[in-house]
Amino acid sequence: MRNLVFCLALACMPAAMLIAPSVHAADTPTVSPQSAEAKDLEPVRAEIKAKQYNVALAQLKVLVVKYPDADTYTLLGHALWKTGDRQQGMAYYNKALALNPLHRGALEYQGELYVALGQVDKAKENLAKLKGVCPFGCEEASDLGEAIEHAPKGG
Repeated sequence: MRNLVFCLALACMPAAMLIAPSVHAADTPTVSPQSAEAKDLEPVRAEIKAKQYNVALAQLKVLVVKYPDADTYTLLGHALWKTGDRQQGMAYYNKALALNPLHRGALEYQGELYVALGQVDKAKENLAKLKGVCPFGCEEASDLGEAIEHAPKGG
């Protein structure tokens, strides 16, 4: 019986790998890494990773005209939020999610902003969506789950 279960598990693994979304950070591009957009956004992602949000914001204000898509909107929303403009940050997360309702980065960052705004229930809704998008786990769901776990209680 153990051998049968093991064989079934091995037989199902390739199918699970095909249907399971790849794990990537919220600021990982969903466009082809060879695309012009990915290359243009690469320095922005580096600035965000280095927490140089003002530098990233300046670059994104130009790039969003060229690439009005969910990836760029998500990064712009994050840079706006982190430079103090929560309202505009949320507006760009909403634009990203209007284009791609299951965009992992937008769901994570918007959820983290919800936590910062004390709207933990909305953050939990985003976490539920992320868990649906990546049932085997992903960095975005992990990060948002951690933000929710560390949210101030009783607000």
